[in-house]
Amino acid sequence: MYVPKAFQLTDTNEAVRFIQRFSFATLINISNNVPVATHLPFVVKHNNGQVILSSHLAKPNTQANDLVNGTSLVIFSEPNAYVAPKHYEKELNVPTWNYIAVHAYGKANIVDDEIKKLESLEEMIASYDNDYLKQWAALPADFKLNMSKGIVVFDILVTDLQGKKKLSQNRSDVDKHAVTEALSKSTDTNEKLISEYMRLEPNK
Repeated sequence: MYVPKAFQLTDTNEAVRFIQRFSFATLINISNNVPVATHLPFVVKHNNGQVILSSHLAKPNTQANDLVNGTSLVIFSEPNAYVAPKHYEKELNVPTWNYIAVHAYGKANIVDDEIKKLESLEEMIASYDNDYLKQWAALPADFKLNMSKGIVVFDILVTDLQGKKKLSQNRSDVDKHAVTEALSKSTDTNEKLISEYMRLEPNK
């Protein structure tokens, strides 16, 4: 990922917090020299300095055949916001886009053990819908086993985590403040979120 120095996101903990918050991402692998992608929710774990991404594919999804071949790329890429030049002090300016993105590279490992597959599913349920855990626990064992047989569960040990946060850090404090205030007053959720992240960025 092209990341100018002003927009580098180098703090692993900060990057992990971001991908845990925006954990619906794009999984990319190479199949016969062609990129293939699937959009998936991920469970993001950060333990002992290691970042592990867990998810599953439907078994008929042919991308599952390419998971263990080479490196997987997972892209986390929201929120984002258009920045109009009318917010800048000087008229001689052009539009741009503010956004945050994290690219996670790593080797995928297929989880074959049925018990571990169910544990992975329960971990995802707990992450996204903890209220459903009680209902899930009460479901018949054969139903859950049949469900798990229809998916390919995998973990990706991240070996390279690249982050970019383009939040007007290259602008003057006056311009940055004006953009932040304008986006904060927007009715668009993405623009409001970007304004919140902009407020966390220190002024030059």
